[in-house]
Amino acid sequence: MKREKAVVVFSGGQDSTTCLFWAKENFAEVETVTFKYGQRHTLETEIAAAIAAELGVRHHLLDMSLLGQLTPNALTRSDIEIKQEEGALPTTFVDGRNLLFLSFAAVLAKQVGAKHIVTGVCETDFSGYPDCRDVFIKSLNVTLNLAMDYPFVIDTPLMWLNKAQTWALSDRLGAFEFVRDRTLTCYNGIPAAGCGECPACKLRANGLAAYLGEAAKEGIR
Repeated sequence: MKREKAVVVFSGGQDSTTCLFWAKENFAEVETVTFKYGQRHTLETEIAAAIAAELGVRHHLLDMSLLGQLTPNALTRSDIEIKQEEGALPTTFVDGRNLLFLSFAAVLAKQVGAKHIVTGVCETDFSGYPDCRDVFIKSLNVTLNLAMDYPFVIDTPLMWLNKAQTWALSDRLGAFEFVRDRTLTCYNGIPAAGCGECPACKLRANGLAAYLGEAAKEGIR
């Protein structure tokens, strides 16, 4: 891996930024790709571009606005409430998002000579999203290899980590403060700690509190 190239699917949030630092640690060359799909907050793409520039990696922005036209959801429509009813997917679930993002990332990766695609999907804290499951990633990895006759590897460094463990990983990578202060995870478009009320902010904050508690016990922080 140290001699190979990777493309990181990058939103500028906690998970993908942690993955970017992980990729920079593990690959000889790294590029990022961000998707504009009609999300509520253009700040997401701006922060992603700014982080990539600061970390010295090439950044690609691809227009996927058709996705927002196809599937109404709370991430692309301000008139849809962010909620999750029992037995149903969260209203923040975007049908086909990871399927399309990883497929387009693979097309880009082949053009730039990268065999690795890094994504921050996670089955431990996956909020019920079916396209964050390990079985989906493995299935798509095989499909992409067959579709383009190219030896892709989809790397998922966060797949089996909860949010506290993701914070711990960012700390081991020397990126804790950067991830805490510079990323945008909030569904309401507020950087860093966010609004504190949406599901993404609560998950992030609970994970941070859990990690800091454990780190204090161990004398790390």
